[in-house]
Formats: sequence, structure tokens, C-alpha cells
Amino acid sequence: MIRADLITQAVRALSRDELVVYPTDTLYGLGADVLSDEALINLYEAKGRDFLKPVSIACSNREMLETFAYIDECASACIDAFFPGPVTLLLKPRSIVPQRIMAGTKKIGVRIPRNPTALSLISEFDSPITATSANRSGDPDPKVARDCTIPCAVVLDDGPVGGIGSTIVDLVNFDIVRQGAYFEEICAFLAKWS
Repeated sequence: MIRADLITQAVRALSRDELVVYPTDTLYGLGADVLSDEALINLYEAKGRDFLKPVSIACSNREMLETFAYIDECASACIDAFFPGPVTLLLKPRSIVPQRIMAGTKKIGVRIPRNPTALSLISEFDSPITATSANRSGDPDPKVARDCTIPCAVVLDDGPVGGIGSTIVDLVNFDIVRQGAYFEEICAFLAKWS
């Protein structure tokens, strides 16, 4: 577990629109303040990410998630089954969600990671942070902190992480966008709701 003073440093960095590298249950993530346009621009530029590609967000609990996305019966069941964990859900956004982060998709990717450091960081920040891998677009996925190639204010090094990206499930169109952890379980879940 990361020391509390490092979490505090990371929270301060996020509040100054700076970027933070943090561990999740899948890969190392690059955190930025979801509600700051300046922070989001910093993130896209640091990653070399196309501004037409959306970025998911990480929440610390269901209440925070529901502030940013509409939760219907299916989404609620999916959250109960797979959160916290290595699954990202694409849901209909609430008006608070910045357009930039959705990149014209009219959907918001949300997850609650199963990692104590990530949850502590998001909880202390008291707002969602971005949930994109801490590497430049096209570079290898960061499974340890030293793999993170993005300049940032704080790195929360928590040792090796899971190494498999989250499965991305579009619950607006009932489709799997990316295969990852829990893929078979997600397929079985969707089959029940189709």
C-alpha cells in the first residue's frame, strides 16, 4: 500500500491540473481531473492520443459513478456483478460529463478499479479521474511503474499489476468493444440480458 503522504501529493497534483500515474487492478493508469479541460488537454497531449478518441473515468464508489452516468436495471446488475474489478462500462452520460472526454460518442466509460491505492486516490480527490493507460499511444501497456513513459507530477509505484486491460462493455448497444479480463463472464452476463 502506498504511503498516505504520497496519496496527498497526488491529490494536490490533480487539483493543479497535473497528471498522476497510479496502479489499478489491470495496468498503470494516467490520472487527470475529469472536470478540468486543461487537465484533459494535458493528458491527450502527453499520451499523443487523438482528440477524437474517448477516455474512460475511474470512480471510487457507486455513488460517484451515478453522478456521471445513468444506471438502468442492466447496468445496476452489471455493477453488482463485476465492480470493483477489471471491467469498463459504456453508459449514457449525465450532463456533468465534459464533451471532450467522450469525443463525440455520447457515452461515458466508467469503472471502479479493484486496487486499494487507486480507490484511496480517487476517494481523497473526491471526484473521478481519467482511467487510461500511462503510456504513449501505441507503446506497450504499463504493467509496472517503470514502464510508464508519460511525464507526470507524481508516480504511485505499487509494484506489478494485473497486466491485462479491462473488458470494455457497451451497455447502450449491448456490445463488447474490447476483450480483456472477465471476458467469458461478461459474455454470459450479456446473454442473459439480450
